[in-house]
Amino acid sequence: MRKFVFFGGKGGVGKTTVSSAYALKCANAGLDTLVVSTDPAHSTSDVFDQQFSDTPQAVDGVEGLWAMEIDPDDEVERHLMETKRAMGDQVSAAMVNEVDRQIEMAHQTPGAYEAALFDRFIDVMRNSEEYDRVVFDTSPTGGTLRLLSLPEFLEGWIDRLLAKRKQSVKLFERAAIGNNEPRRMMDGDPIIARLEARKEQFEFAGDVLRNEAAFFLVVNPDELSLRETRRAVDGLDDYGLDVRGLVVNKLSPEPGPDEEGVGAQFLRQRVATERERLRELREDFETPVVAEIRLRVAEVKGDFLADVAEELGIDVVVEADAV
Repeated sequence: MRKFVFFGGKGGVGKTTVSSAYALKCANAGLDTLVVSTDPAHSTSDVFDQQFSDTPQAVDGVEGLWAMEIDPDDEVERHLMETKRAMGDQVSAAMVNEVDRQIEMAHQTPGAYEAALFDRFIDVMRNSEEYDRVVFDTSPTGGTLRLLSLPEFLEGWIDRLLAKRKQSVKLFERAAIGNNEPRRMMDGDPIIARLEARKEQFEFAGDVLRNEAAFFLVVNPDELSLRETRRAVDGLDDYGLDVRGLVVNKLSPEPGPDEEGVGAQFLRQRVATERERLRELREDFETPVVAEIRLRVAEVKGDFLADVAEELGIDVVVEADAV
């Protein structure tokens, strides 16, 4: 298994349960493991009955396991302030207020949320040397795909910005008159330096996601979840990302043969429907089903979480090329 493991899927399918269970399985196998929640619901704290923050914290009672929760709203605000500071250094005092207004407007547009979260996401990957495995409990599928598509999109976009900026600096230098030194030289231009740093950041992310990450999708046995999962598999595959398996969660228990009440009849019908959906997943999807997890009555935490970990047919051994 690769170092970075992602669990995605439609909202509400049980990604936090599955990602936490897999992280526990890795830690119990002797791997120093970090589980990272990027889901706004932040139920990782509920799973482990322990409050986490945006810095790794040891999970009580589990050796070798750490957890952290990234707050998307905080990341958007941090990203906004950082962008304002960076741009404020490059414009005249008269332009600062207008630049700030434009930046605030930009942070309210589609994609700003993903861009801000992605910076933190990259930071976690860059600073994960002390861990053998990093498990990501991602946001719902649509947002995740937009997040993961940013490297390929922004690499080309930044290349075009760099070309335009370099051309602008060349023209400025040519316009310098007499002995006057141009205010901006190519090698020291702060905007070019920032764009090149951003480009390197996204190239790093794209390389890691394609070559050091494995993706699993959590799916419930219902038609809506199957449709969402199919779109997610196609989307991840389009970006060259390694989708290794489907985890079918919340499978209903079958009633006993002697049970004939209304509840038993309902369960039999539900189980029959779920088996048909499971058949579709096995026969119509190229991505294999790697786990079938039954629905629990109680919340999945403590011993229940360990039980789910045992049901996950996902390898924990670190691949040779990932170390």
